[in-house]
Amino acid sequence: MDRLLENTVSRRRLLTGAAVLGVAGATGLPATSLARAPLAKTQAPYWYRSKLGALELTIVSDGPLPLGPPGGSFLGVEPASVTKMLSDNFLGTDNVVLEQNILVVNSGDRVILFDSGMGTSKLFGPTTGRLMASLKEAGIEPASIDAVVASHAHIDHIGGLVDADGKPLFPNAEVHISQADFDFWTDESNSKAGKDFVVHARKNLLPYRDRLKFFKDGQEFLPGVQAMAAPGHTVGHTVFVITSEGKSLCYIGDVTHHQVLLVEKPRIEFAYDTDPKQAAQTRVRILDMLAKDRVQLLAYHFPWPGIGHVVSQGDGFRYIPTPMNMLL
Repeated sequence: MDRLLENTVSRRRLLTGAAVLGVAGATGLPATSLARAPLAKTQAPYWYRSKLGALELTIVSDGPLPLGPPGGSFLGVEPASVTKMLSDNFLGTDNVVLEQNILVVNSGDRVILFDSGMGTSKLFGPTTGRLMASLKEAGIEPASIDAVVASHAHIDHIGGLVDADGKPLFPNAEVHISQADFDFWTDESNSKAGKDFVVHARKNLLPYRDRLKFFKDGQEFLPGVQAMAAPGHTVGHTVFVITSEGKSLCYIGDVTHHQVLLVEKPRIEFAYDTDPKQAAQTRVRILDMLAKDRVQLLAYHFPWPGIGHVVSQGDGFRYIPTPMNMLL
């Protein structure tokens, strides 16, 4: 047995040595040399393109948004349970990091942007505010945007409408939003709205006052785009069903912020919801509809690029991401 083991080890060494010598001989390099190249230290452009019927969809990122420890955001549940759900899914337990997946829909004669990111605000750190760079990487000019659709008026959804000086970044766009959300978040006397959120809502929305359009629940306010009221996260939070050639995608905004915590346990309350209990009811209703009808969704805060489906699972749901297709 010892002799057999010795022969096996010797054979492995011989084969390894032969492979090294073969590579060295083929390249003309000494057997001890190693390939060297500088580290790239760059990442791929932050956009992804796909099709929905006759529509071209482009998802661009405003950059990762770190929420910090989960205990500060996910309420009404034992911290140990949250930690286990995160660790069971190979996710960090000390800092919950969300994406910001911004949808651009091009029909050929109209370009629509859904939400606009954090803009110049660094309330959640330095990694946000990348929308303009992402649009440039995707070859989309801000001046080509005909409409900006806001799911709601939180800072990370309307923060990218103007530059640092308050100048509109989308000079040819109308801005579509629910009137309830516009009134709530631009009211300086509203004690229920956080100061930073009101400041940035006013900064970003008021310069478009002459181009504001208010949609109603159930209305197809743009061709192929239907509004669906989904209150709770904010008073006027809205999701949008986008349809082309019999195919549909539901842009769910902030119905759920996390692909595990608020999908598998949709009744967990979220600290940034204006009405957490109503938001939980809305979350269950919308996810149940998407699961039963097998409608594809795009979630603003899910892992990049945020496209997938939900299926029923126990008392909640399970998120199944759609594989990225690099062929159009």
